[in-house]
Amino acid sequence: MPDATTTRLAVHGAAGRMGLRLVALSHDDPALQLVAAIDRPDHPSAGQDVGSLAGVGETGVNLTTGLDVGDVDVMIDFAAPAATRAAIDVCAAAGTAMVIGTTGLTDDDHAAIDAAGQRVAMLQAPNMALGVNLLFALAARAAKQLGDDYDIEITEAHHRFKVDAPSGTALGIAQAICDATGKDMSRDLVHGREGEAPRQAGQIGMHALRLGSVVGRHTASFASLEEELQLTHIAATRDVFARGALVAAKWLAGKPAGRYGMADVLGL
Repeated sequence: MPDATTTRLAVHGAAGRMGLRLVALSHDDPALQLVAAIDRPDHPSAGQDVGSLAGVGETGVNLTTGLDVGDVDVMIDFAAPAATRAAIDVCAAAGTAMVIGTTGLTDDDHAAIDAAGQRVAMLQAPNMALGVNLLFALAARAAKQLGDDYDIEITEAHHRFKVDAPSGTALGIAQAICDATGKDMSRDLVHGREGEAPRQAGQIGMHALRLGSVVGRHTASFASLEEELQLTHIAATRDVFARGALVAAKWLAGKPAGRYGMADVLGL
């Protein structure tokens, strides 16, 4: 039986690439007990032991399709946005804390997370890697200190199969810069360039690359006419995102209702 310090965990989107890594890595963490693994209703692996699917042997936890969080401290969500919306409602009603790593969320989704945060602890981040969240803080500080004399360009690269562009992480870098400098994402963010498109003062350029099997590479560049500063994060494997989400889940367990981010986990 788990002791009082063990976090009872549910993984939503458990049969996906990220979900299976969460299952495998949580299996090796004595501070975590996986109690539920959930995926879409038509998933062909439904009913199978999720540990076997993740390559760590039987865990006694089968892949289910129902959002049952009655015996769960924290749900980690890496699913599709539509499934995340349903999970937010279920967790808020059940009083279950939730770590959301799903990307491609809309303004309405963020409003739903804010509303759920009035009832339960909610942590959402565009990227769960600890280093990336430090990059957000560093990029914000660099932009504020350097000012508009320095051009800002954000470049992200991911594998060829990634659907959304730009990545949530790249948008997170841009948002951190805007928050620090008083810029506006809808006004100052420019996606790519074509034809006659001279750079305007104060713009933030955004560029998305899709290359082979790249897990994730993000660079924030700051340049004057005399120098250039680059801040880059490179993800070598998806485990960096899974490990960050597990750190966040352990941190979030038992926290009061509210909306949190990885900056809170890192104390930034």
